Order: sequence, then C-alpha cells, then structure tokens
Amino acid sequence: MTRGFLPDPVRRLAAHEARVLKSFGLWIARRQHQVQPGDRAFGYASPQAATVYGLTFVCLVETIGMSFLVRDWPAVHAVLLVLDLYTVILVLGMQAAAVTRPHVLTADTLRLRAGAHVDLVIPLDRIARIRRELKFQGAGGTVPGDVLELPVGSQTSLTVELTEPVTHVQLLGKRREVTVVRFHADESGELAKALTAAVA
Repeated sequence: MTRGFLPDPVRRLAAHEARVLKSFGLWIARRQHQVQPGDRAFGYASPQAATVYGLTFVCLVETIGMSFLVRDWPAVHAVLLVLDLYTVILVLGMQAAAVTRPHVLTADTLRLRAGAHVDLVIPLDRIARIRRELKFQGAGGTVPGDVLELPVGSQTSLTVELTEPVTHVQLLGKRREVTVVRFHADESGELAKALTAAVA
C-alpha cells in the first residue's frame, strides 16, 4: 500500500529515523518521551551503552581514516563525509532513543519500548503473571510465535504473561498477536514489584 509516492515500508523507515533524531533533542534537554506526571518510568539502556559508545568510536575512526584516503577527490570526500557522519548520528541515536523512551507504568497500562522501533501498550487487566528471570538471546531453543522478546545487550530480565493477546506492530508494519513478552529493565526488581502491586 502506498500513500503519495512512497511505499509504506519507506515511510515507516523515514518515520523511525525521525523519531531517532528527535530523541537527541530530548536527550540534550534531559526529558523523556510521553512520561506524564504520576507515571513511573523504568530505564533499560544500560547493558547496551558500552557497545553503542564503542561502535560510535569505531565509526569516528573510520570517518577520519576515509577522509585521509580520499582527500584528493573532493566530491567523493564530501559524499563519504556526509554518509559517515550520518551513520555516527544514527548509532548515537540508538542510545538516545533508548534513554529518552523508557518503559512506562501508568495507572492502567504498561508501555514497553525498545528505542524508537517498539512501542507496545499492554492494559494491566490483561496481565496474568509477572516474573523475574534472566534469559539470554540465542541461548538455545526456538521462540514461539506468540512470544515477543525485547532484549537489551542480548538479555531479558522480566517476563509478562497475558490473559489475552495484544497486537505488536513491527517496524515495517507487520502485525502479530503476542501473549508473552520478555523484556529488560535496569531496575527489574522495582518494576516487578510496582507492576505486581498495580495489577493486584
């Protein structure tokens, strides 16, 4: 399906990049995306921070190296410089989006996020069970189709089981019904305790 001249997947990718770039402004202002007074925010970005900053450093080194290699070709140098700097911005944007878009517990919903590409709202009355369990992605076994995993640093620390499915919309628009969500929170104990009390 298209709207105007752009296919839907292209529009969705463009919207995703816009959210990533917008996250920089929130990061600089030390604000969080759509966290209202009375809501409780729970971060999840810590396990990936070292990897993101390390990758950013590698990208910067590569940018400097390429600048020296193509300095005799101004047009090529300009194009590669723009592409390399934009790559650095997007890599840092991953962390900015993760920091500024935390999980949010409201009076009647649990909003689970993964940077700028996942935003899943679960009504509290659909939560049957909450448990803390550390799972590593790729540790073996297949993931059932009704299970959504939102790992950070290849790990999840909380599992929520639902009484009825919720719809997860993937980045390119594909939809699927999920009844179990595994995700990470830096303060998993506090979130489990608060969520248990809210559900009760």
